Amino acid sequence: MADDASAHPDVLNQAAQGQLKSIIERIERLEQEKSEIAEQIKEVFAEAKGNGFDVKILRKVVRIRKQDRAKRMEEDAILDLYLSAIGEI
Repeated sequence: MADDASAHPDVLNQAAQGQLKSIIERIERLEQEKSEIAEQIKEVFAEAKGNGFDVKILRKVVRIRKQDRAKRMEEDAILDLYLSAIGEI
């Protein structure tokens, strides 16, 4: 099966082959950048931990700040309702 593409080089015309290669190379570059950014984020969390901050809570704060305020308030209200219903509040 792997030889199917090499056996049929005319499946994609020259322009399509170039476009495909360009797309793949862009994806690969972006994947590399994503990896580098993930490493930088990891370093920032390590720095925060070294300064005495709770990394788990920092991650939670970042996640909460990404949410729409109205959606977050609705989720908090439902959470409070559920906790109240089981006697946890």
